[in-house]
Amino acid sequence: MFFDQSPFEIKVEWGQRGARAASERGDIVIIVDVLSFSSTVVTAVDYGAEIYPYPPPLNESAKSYAEEINAQIVWGRAEAIKFGGHSLSPLSFTPADYGQKFVMCSLNGAACTWIASKVPALLIGCPLNASAVANIANQLKIKLNANITVIPCGEKWPDALENENKLRPGIEDYLGAGIILSKLIGSKSPEAEVCIGAFEYSKNKLGELIWDSASGRELRERGFEQDVTHCSKVDISKAVPILHENRFVNANEP
Repeated sequence: MFFDQSPFEIKVEWGQRGARAASERGDIVIIVDVLSFSSTVVTAVDYGAEIYPYPPPLNESAKSYAEEINAQIVWGRAEAIKFGGHSLSPLSFTPADYGQKFVMCSLNGAACTWIASKVPALLIGCPLNASAVANIANQLKIKLNANITVIPCGEKWPDALENENKLRPGIEDYLGAGIILSKLIGSKSPEAEVCIGAFEYSKNKLGELIWDSASGRELRERGFEQDVTHCSKVDISKAVPILHENRFVNANEP
């Protein structure tokens, strides 16, 4: 028998397997991938761009899809340095991207989005828009009569062996999920309560913890210190990306 968080209205599940569980339940889903899929989507949508998520890897199929819909590819950071254009760095987007279309792949956030794409509503959340996304989710919960699952995506172990779990939980996603969960209305699972507790304990040093986290150090060592700083900011955006006809648009715009 499989035991889960079904008795509760507000849940937290990790990664792609968690996204599938939430999808099978028919929950509203909030994808949290702080460094950097969620932060990049929120930033791009805030500037009026349309983001089309696509499952990894970023291959010829993804490029053909971008050509088909007349969209630009969002490269990984290393590829963007080589090819130019936009990347998974949220700071690569600007107001000049208003009305532009982009196809975005990522190993974690885009993969989880693809798995959960058929849920009643799929939102993108992170510290940048925590209050805004929670507010929209609370409204949708009433409107759709559906529960909510927050999905911290985590990372992948690059050297996992065949018989090992590839998911590496990331504290930046757990803390981002905790901020959002703390603002959601409804009965919360013990897993959600503990996640909220982690945020409450850490909220006065959130930026410092993300800065020194494994994911934060990885980006900083690659020269993306400003990304880590930007993605750690709380409630600086009212943009709420919601999946609509295969693309993310702003739920806070008419």
